[in-house]
Amino acid sequence: MGLALTSGLSVMSPPADAGKGRRKVVHVLEDDTGAVIVQTAPGKVVTHRGGSITLPCRFHHEPEKTDPARIRIKWTKVTDKLQFEDIFVALGRLQRVFGPYRGRVFLEQAGPGDASVIIHNVTLEDYGRYECEVTNDVEDDTGFVNLDLEGVVFPYYPHAGRYKLSYHQAEDACKEQDAILASYSQLHKAWLEGLDWCNAGWLEDGSVQYPISHPRDQCGHKDTPAGICNYGYRQKEDERYDSFCFTSKLNGKVYFLKRFKKVNYAEAMKACVRGDSAIAKVGQLYAAWKFQLLDRCEAGWLEDGSIRYPIVNPRTRCGGPQPGVRHLGFPDKKFRLYGVYCFRKDNDETAEGTEPMRGATDILTRSKNSNNIPVNATRVI
Repeated sequence: MGLALTSGLSVMSPPADAGKGRRKVVHVLEDDTGAVIVQTAPGKVVTHRGGSITLPCRFHHEPEKTDPARIRIKWTKVTDKLQFEDIFVALGRLQRVFGPYRGRVFLEQAGPGDASVIIHNVTLEDYGRYECEVTNDVEDDTGFVNLDLEGVVFPYYPHAGRYKLSYHQAEDACKEQDAILASYSQLHKAWLEGLDWCNAGWLEDGSVQYPISHPRDQCGHKDTPAGICNYGYRQKEDERYDSFCFTSKLNGKVYFLKRFKKVNYAEAMKACVRGDSAIAKVGQLYAAWKFQLLDRCEAGWLEDGSIRYPIVNPRTRCGGPQPGVRHLGFPDKKFRLYGVYCFRKDNDETAEGTEPMRGATDILTRSKNSNNIPVNATRVI
């Protein structure tokens, strides 16, 4: 018996442009030994937070009379070079979804040989690389799909100041601001779009880097080529840097609260609550600037105690010639008075999934020494 696996690209959320809606073709070849070679099309599957997306995976097997009930489909997320997180597994009609993917991941079931899954209500944490594995009684093969998110990268440091965060503190700091640590590819894309930041920050892979679009003596040396400056992989517990965070579209709206007078931090928080909102986080303001095109030349409090304002259309009186989110620091919360940016969450309900069929858990989680097709809750390398 032979088994071959293919992968393609398909976006289920409304495409941002016509090109993103096209299905890309993937070819599978066999070498002289008969071993299967899986080739995936260049590019990534792209969506945004809150969207729905197909992770495409197709297979064929010989002979064609192979019992479909003996085919196992398993999806895992590659969380590190040698670490995998189980997402979904199916054996015939039996299915099981794991952890935070429950109620959000389903087989596409577009016909024979389709092992694609659909992820609904995509989260920031869904970003990354996924493995599709298809197994029959004696053969198996795998393919990989990269899930990318439309979003924005922003540098972040807390009230304590610059270069105060260990790796795990940087992770927490991004999460507290409605974001995740950025990947290198996300930072590189932001640099291509003009991000210029002179302070080194953690990335999700444990490296420390920073993007320079305009080389200058204050940022290494003015003769240094523009690009991503890389400090390499650092000691996650012992070394301290800033962070580069990534966020995507909002499930709500950020707005500047119009008031007759400016307020301190405590008053700002209460004012947002009275408007059935919460004081906005830094990541939410960046997302609003990027996707809502929020443009406001008025400084306001944010949840972390910083003062910022978003500029889409630069003008002289609003902080210079470049668009971006202006940062005025962390003033005294009691005595300094500013406006406030609030965030009101959407009330849309997410679709609820179904529980696995009765008996599916026992059957699907049997080990590889069973006579049935194997599925393990924990990936064994």
